[in-house]
Amino acid sequence: MTDKLDLLIARADQLIARIEAILPKPLGAPDWNASIAWRYRRRASGGSALEPVRHVANLQLADLKEIEPQKEKIQRNTEQFVAGKPANNVLLTGARGTGKSSLIKACLNTYAARGLRLIEVDKADLTDLPDIVEVVAERPEKFIVFCDDLSFDEGEPGYKALKSILDGSVAAATPNVLIYATSNRRHLLPEYMKENLTYTHTDDGEVHPGEVVEEKISLSERFGLWVSFYPFNQDEYLAIAAQWLTHFGAAPAAIEAARAEALLWALERGSRSGRVAYQFARDYAGRAQ
Repeated sequence: MTDKLDLLIARADQLIARIEAILPKPLGAPDWNASIAWRYRRRASGGSALEPVRHVANLQLADLKEIEPQKEKIQRNTEQFVAGKPANNVLLTGARGTGKSSLIKACLNTYAARGLRLIEVDKADLTDLPDIVEVVAERPEKFIVFCDDLSFDEGEPGYKALKSILDGSVAAATPNVLIYATSNRRHLLPEYMKENLTYTHTDDGEVHPGEVVEEKISLSERFGLWVSFYPFNQDEYLAIAAQWLTHFGAAPAAIEAARAEALLWALERGSRSGRVAYQFARDYAGRAQ
């Protein structure tokens, strides 16, 4: 009888071990000394992890030209955050390739020595934000949760999770976590003309906005700081291209000679963005070397 019981217990232990192996593991703390930036990743086999970024982009604030007002706002907010003062979650919106993501990476490099850290989270994983915040809540560092190219389609679950973390959960905001998000559009959900049909007009002329539209606008409003970026004109584009050529070691005479090629490059790409200027500078400097 004892042998049968022991065999039954052993088989039960084996079964439990197999079940535990396939269950999602709770998010654990990584080696915080491995990097200054991490990516949140869900495992195909279940569970999730914070993976260190081994090679962080070496961008500095001085590298970013023609966005001085935007740079001043982001740097001031980040300085307040690192110093332990009140600071806001930030939404950076506007034209593509104008330096929204680069500005956040440059701030990370600027303030990393003072304890600033970054966690990059994909839009699809925003439902796990409470777990990420829980892991870092007791750390002495300051964490920016970075979500690039943020926008939502109808019914995506990350929308409500982000709203709750920003301003709406019963839990108080964690003082060492801010969310910095970039988007090409200011209102993060698509809006349709048919939604305006929910407006009603009373006899005295008062207009009551439809609840659907209010819901869509409310997410953007929960970011305390909005920073807008605009397309560059020709002179601004050339100034950015010259900055990156200098960064890659081009001489002043070579930079002046490259102006015509820089304009042709932008014409072929159909854009005078900072990203296009950077790509031109890499190509030109590579050919020159």
